[in-house]
Amino acid sequence: MPLFHRAPTDPSDKELYYYIHNTFGFYPKNIALYHVAFTHKSMAAETVGNYHVSNERMEYLGDAVLSLAVADYLFHTYPTQAEGFLTEMRSRIVSRVSLNKLAQKLGLDSYIQHTPDSSAARSMGGNAFEALMGAIYLDRGYDFARRIIIDHIVRVHIDIDELQNTDVNFKSKLLEWAQKHKHHLEFRMLEEIGDGHKKEFHVQVFIDDQPYGDATFRSIRGAEQLAAEKTYKALNPTE
Repeated sequence: MPLFHRAPTDPSDKELYYYIHNTFGFYPKNIALYHVAFTHKSMAAETVGNYHVSNERMEYLGDAVLSLAVADYLFHTYPTQAEGFLTEMRSRIVSRVSLNKLAQKLGLDSYIQHTPDSSAARSMGGNAFEALMGAIYLDRGYDFARRIIIDHIVRVHIDIDELQNTDVNFKSKLLEWAQKHKHHLEFRMLEEIGDGHKKEFHVQVFIDDQPYGDATFRSIRGAEQLAAEKTYKALNPTE
């Protein structure tokens, strides 16, 4: 990293420039990439070809970069663990729920440009976080992005041992509870949101046709687990 740097003079550039440095420990080279990463599609006015300039394409790229970096880290950190463990831990780390929480923790949400009534607000932070990883990759290359992900995100904000130790199959626990108390349990798909790599599934638990916990996740299995966890904890508040 150079000893001297030239900060941008535009106020919006300068604010984002120092946010990146204070949060991740480096100065952006191309600040425009980071503005795109924080631009929700509801605010995209400029067009290139047939698409609006927003963080959607960069989110797609960042998703791949983040997934590969986390997989690489887990593979080398846990050399004796089986593929199932590695897959499960990677899924938990890069899940939409995890990234939304991480974005909020880092204060990333306050830098996202979006309209007040924009849809999918619940996943906006996680989407922008992925887009930011894409921006870092485009700005500095994969090796640099991997180091940022591992040294400033995974090692600082992710407790993998805690993730492993709190591995509770709430769907199984809820099924056991329903069988024990002779209740009819059903997981219903309410809607599919988005498409392609961004598709999410909204699932709700019904007990004796009465609605209980619901959740949205990138896989049906994950959505069912989260909905089951909400329901089980509501039914068994002392556990």
